[in-house]
Amino acid sequence: MATKKQLLHDRRKVRVKAVIKASAKHPILVVSRSLNFITAQIKEADGTILVSASDMKDTAKGTKTERATRVGTEIAKKAIEQNITQIVFDRNGYKYHGRVKALAEAAREAGLKF
Repeated sequence: MATKKQLLHDRRKVRVKAVIKASAKHPILVVSRSLNFITAQIKEADGTILVSASDMKDTAKGTKTERATRVGTEIAKKAIEQNITQIVFDRNGYKYHGRVKALAEAAREAGLKF
């Protein structure tokens, strides 16, 4: 049985996914968050993963928000190396604050536009 918190998350996720559309020019930056880790992937419209970054290897270095900032910077650098500058941001049903916001702002500062 799903909790109320999970139901609200699922509703947000459906709302966000209904609006977001990927194209050849604008791939999607998808954020996935757990209690301990955060990952980010840039995907094409067909689901092919172009770039990914995670904080699973450097867990002892800094707070979760600081690690999310590093993931945002890392994914932006990898994307720019592959000539991806314009993306669509998919927060995947998570509220835009805390670690998700830190990742997004770090990616913007590193050169991604969304």
